[in-house]
Amino acid sequence: MAHPDDLLGPGEHVVIDKHPHWRALFLPVVASVALALGGASLAGPVSALTWATTAWFVLAGVTAVLVAWLVVAPVLRWLTTHFVVTDRRVMCRIGVVRKARLNLPLELVHDVRFEQGALDRLLGCGTLVVESAADGPLEFDDIPAVAEVRAALGRVLDGGHLQEGRSTNGRA
Repeated sequence: MAHPDDLLGPGEHVVIDKHPHWRALFLPVVASVALALGGASLAGPVSALTWATTAWFVLAGVTAVLVAWLVVAPVLRWLTTHFVVTDRRVMCRIGVVRKARLNLPLELVHDVRFEQGALDRLLGCGTLVVESAADGPLEFDDIPAVAEVRAALGRVLDGGHLQEGRSTNGRA
């Protein structure tokens, strides 16, 4: 699902629209496999009980709650999280039920850099750090192709949105 254009101002154009890196889905996939294996391994012994039907319903209910909490919620969070850069601002949107939004005008951006550990470099993601005049540095974790995102954001800032003397230097 792309970032909705109705949230943009007149004449505003999206430069970057990214979901978090796929590694954010690694634990939900592991949890879904573990829950499937665990449920299947418990279903056999439960069938030998005299109250097997009730036990299966309890097992199914517990499994459904765990799947919703450990698999569905993180996948929905990933699907509804957008890191967006337009020609006027940096935005981050998260959530379906409980929504959070950040809108940072580009004229408030002082510095943009990225940080990558060894695993981040291997997977092609990292943390984008945006320093602004508003608050302390804003960190956006699990940004895919973080070096390219930083470079694109730097180009947008250098294209007339960044005042003289401000930096967009990144560090590896």
